[in-house]
Amino acid sequence: MNDTFSVTVGEPLPEWVTPAKRKDLIPLIEEVQDPELFMNIVDLGLIYAIDIDEKGNVDISMTVTAPGCPIADELPKMVADAVLKADGVGIVTVKIVWDPPWELQMLSDKAKMDFDLF
Repeated sequence: MNDTFSVTVGEPLPEWVTPAKRKDLIPLIEEVQDPELFMNIVDLGLIYAIDIDEKGNVDISMTVTAPGCPIADELPKMVADAVLKADGVGIVTVKIVWDPPWELQMLSDKAKMDFDLF
């Protein structure tokens, strides 16, 4: 896999549309599950940043649990498609990043409990 992989979807919002808020996007991103771990990618700690500009364009930085992840090329599109369901979203860019590297400490408390890591 390349050092980075990204996907861009959507179209510019009309100027009169109010941009979405981060709190509106999180539940949609939580719908995206890692098919091998059967847990949403937010609880897995795979989402590093969600930025929304004044035009409703969304930039998301995320990672995967390992560089050889078999669905690493599919997850950004899944996240972008989920975010596009929100009102007030224009162009969505989701980028896989490797810094910082993912590690178990990034799991949410819920995920740690589900994986019996407490």
